[in-house]
Amino acid sequence: MAEIQTKVILVGLGGATCSGKTTLAKHLKNILPNSVIVHQDVAVAQPEELLPIKHGYQDWDAPDCAIDYPRLSKFLKDVKDTGCIPDDHRSHDHLNKHTDLPIEAECQRRLAENFRVIQDQVKESDHINIVWGLVDGFLLYWNQEVIEQLDTRFLLRLPLKTLEGRRRARQVYITAKGDEWVDPPDYWETIVLPAYLDAHREIFEGGDVENGSLTNKVEGLVLIEPEKEDKEMSMTDIVERCCQELYQLVRAEQVGS
Repeated sequence: MAEIQTKVILVGLGGATCSGKTTLAKHLKNILPNSVIVHQDVAVAQPEELLPIKHGYQDWDAPDCAIDYPRLSKFLKDVKDTGCIPDDHRSHDHLNKHTDLPIEAECQRRLAENFRVIQDQVKESDHINIVWGLVDGFLLYWNQEVIEQLDTRFLLRLPLKTLEGRRRARQVYITAKGDEWVDPPDYWETIVLPAYLDAHREIFEGGDVENGSLTNKVEGLVLIEPEKEDKEMSMTDIVERCCQELYQLVRAEQVGS
């Protein structure tokens, strides 16, 4: 009997703070068999004492200083090689305030069954056990080495006003050390927004992060815009869209094996 090999598929779930990427990751984890969530900022955030001071505040958001990208690249490689998150990865995300955005129960059951069936087929016919690594990060597509580690890539883009409103409503964050962080009154406009625009301007034509078309910086990037014009997407719609891409990815692997 052939030995079962583990194949890890890393799924990039990027977007600004408060864009819904963590909620999306949790829904996908409930659907995809053998799936784990990797929180980029928990795994490889820079130590607090190394963060620069800008405008009188510690900058937790700038792409050139907030994340240790060489360590993140190695971290993702280790996840891919082992199929599991290292023991020292601990998330405090459950302590943060999140808006409840459920999906339709029928949708979740149907998608979970679809993936159970196809992954069982791959395991039986190709002797491959698929493990999903759901990589949730607000600075996920800035560093090319990290981008190349990801097998498929999604980016949630919302209007800046929506992001600002959600950020101001959340206020309190739990840091990687487990401490509480409360945004100062002008933290959005002085720190968060400039860092978001800087980290994503090369992804969009003309540096237009809010409305620009995609450049070729992130190969195969799937852009999801829940509030685009008059065609708003529910969380159910977003999950369905992502699962279509992931299902086709598994089908392609199956056909190509």
